[in-house]
Amino acid sequence: MPNPVLRSSLLFAALAWVWAAPTPAQSPSGSPTEGGSETGTFRLHKFEQAIGEEKYTIVRIANEVRLDSAFEFTDRGTRVPLTAKLRTTSALVPISFSAKGDIARGTSLDAAVETTGKKIHIRLEKDSKDAARPDKFFFISGYAPAGMQMMLMRYWESAGRPVKLQTFPAGEIAIEDRGADTVSVNGQQVTLERFGISGLIWGRETLWMRQSQLVALVTVDAEFDHFEAIAPEYESNLGDFVRIAGGDGMASLANISQGFRTSSGEGVTALTGATLIDGTGAPAVTDSVILVRSGKIEAAGPRNKVAIPRNATIIDLKGKTITPGLWDMHAHFEQVEWGPVYLAAGVTTVRDIGNEFEFITAIRDAIASGRGVGPRLLLAGVVDGSGPISLGINTVDTPAQAREWVHKYHDAGFSQIKIYSSMKKENLEAVAKEAHRLGMTLTGHVPEGMNAYDAVNAGQDQINHVSYTLNIMDPDFNRLRRESNREAAFENIKKFTGHSQDANKAIAFLREHHTVVDPTLALYETFMLTETTPLARFEPGATKVAPQLAEALKNLSGNTNGADFREAIFLTYLKCVAALHQAGIPVVVGTDQAVPGHSVHREMELYVEVGFTPMEALQAATIVPARAMGVDKDSGTIEPGKRADLVILGGNPLDNISNIRKTEKVMQGGVLYDCAPLWKSVGFLP
Repeated sequence: MPNPVLRSSLLFAALAWVWAAPTPAQSPSGSPTEGGSETGTFRLHKFEQAIGEEKYTIVRIANEVRLDSAFEFTDRGTRVPLTAKLRTTSALVPISFSAKGDIARGTSLDAAVETTGKKIHIRLEKDSKDAARPDKFFFISGYAPAGMQMMLMRYWESAGRPVKLQTFPAGEIAIEDRGADTVSVNGQQVTLERFGISGLIWGRETLWMRQSQLVALVTVDAEFDHFEAIAPEYESNLGDFVRIAGGDGMASLANISQGFRTSSGEGVTALTGATLIDGTGAPAVTDSVILVRSGKIEAAGPRNKVAIPRNATIIDLKGKTITPGLWDMHAHFEQVEWGPVYLAAGVTTVRDIGNEFEFITAIRDAIASGRGVGPRLLLAGVVDGSGPISLGINTVDTPAQAREWVHKYHDAGFSQIKIYSSMKKENLEAVAKEAHRLGMTLTGHVPEGMNAYDAVNAGQDQINHVSYTLNIMDPDFNRLRRESNREAAFENIKKFTGHSQDANKAIAFLREHHTVVDPTLALYETFMLTETTPLARFEPGATKVAPQLAEALKNLSGNTNGADFREAIFLTYLKCVAALHQAGIPVVVGTDQAVPGHSVHREMELYVEVGFTPMEALQAATIVPARAMGVDKDSGTIEPGKRADLVILGGNPLDNISNIRKTEKVMQGGVLYDCAPLWKSVGFLP
């Protein structure tokens, strides 16, 4: 529960700090200097890996308060710098704001906002406009820099903690007091106040304040990857902050979701009258009955062959179609908001394929125990070697580290290990040996300096991204690209058929090793975007996402220069997937984020475009991934004894695979939800 003592101390500090510099005891992350100035540092992290710093200065000049922030990190070899300035009155009412630089790899920000009388002048890039000045407001743009969020909290406190607060250049936010947490710092117990912020990014941020100072911020960056900013003296507590943020976000969503449930999963539920596509490949059953008891399917078939118990709750679904719940085999569940999105899209199981350990285990456990809302999570724990493009803190540079991380993931209930791009071959072999001994499998990237032959021979069971299969199906393209000979690579790629001698050799190798591939075609399709080619041209879901996410998706657009080359590569990826499917290589639906929820449907549509039947595309999102993960006796089809995971559609996907988008209800573990309010709960349109 919110702590009134902390609230009072925070209010006092927020109002008093402008008159005198805070003492070191009051200001754990700032260092006072002469003249009442305040300076401080935040350590910046991605996936808990320290990648940069933000240094800020706050000074009072005459009747103004001024913040200057220099924010910079390096993400997998790419420098991401941002500078920001804020001027306010002595009462912290904004006067002007500017931010220029990058907020993620390839995502820039150039914004300026200024109060002019009763209006606010806004410039975003080259576009300018004026807006009416509200009574209470603040200037801030997205998650960065952290110093701006600290000033936001000080203003919000001094303004009386308004329920809603309009922000500029755009948006409206809500800040919620989520109670207090106690952490140990240098042997002393320190109590911090926790807040949730919604509307600044897509979804929810969690931050901790100690009086007027920001201590920690757990958020996502403009790539929607985990991102954290933390005061240096609290860095050892980072894992705790990440874990608490995940659990707190899930708890908040679970409370909201109670109103979305049309069936609690208790007793017996009979779903009647729908066309049943059970996912086995058998013909569809019209006028079906599915009995669900205690989260399991008790019976499924034609109405005249399934007896409905007298005490059953009957749900009439005449005119609808029921399929098994869908899977996303390449998920990065980095925000609690993915839970409602996935369910609303009909996705009842996801394989999370590389995440922060504390966050994803908290999310998985919350969902499994009924304290959260979302699909069942199967986890692949990421490991990477040291190097300029390494990711996360799960470093494996020796066989001993390989055994350490494999055992940590295994003991925490992970199903797989994910290999990332900086892993050395000998360490990949060590990971594979220990993981296989413990009954786990390996998936992931093909590391730098290796090809798919090397990775699979070293023990990798599955491959993420079809690009790695192209590199062995057409070695000349990979060689030419490394040589930066784009013209020659372009000519070579246009000749690709998927049935050359190299391609046939690669396919035979993958088939022999039973390698599973998740191609992520929907992600690669977004790489073809240009300034004149909107995402909605092939992904209608892009028009339904939350406003903050819609703004981020605009940044996917590339330059028109080289668009023909990117399109040629994408068409080659389509040919690769077609050849893999024709050869019987297991291909599973995976998105690697792209457009949340909707890209699962787009992946299935693309499979049909390359030659899958609608049934085969449906199976690539149901029973084929269940087999790949070794849970096909429990999931993947609608049969007696299996989990009651299914989706109710307003159209038949066997008639048109795009009908898979017409989700109306979803059942996860026997609990039935309406999809429309699930979409709305995270800012999407149904």
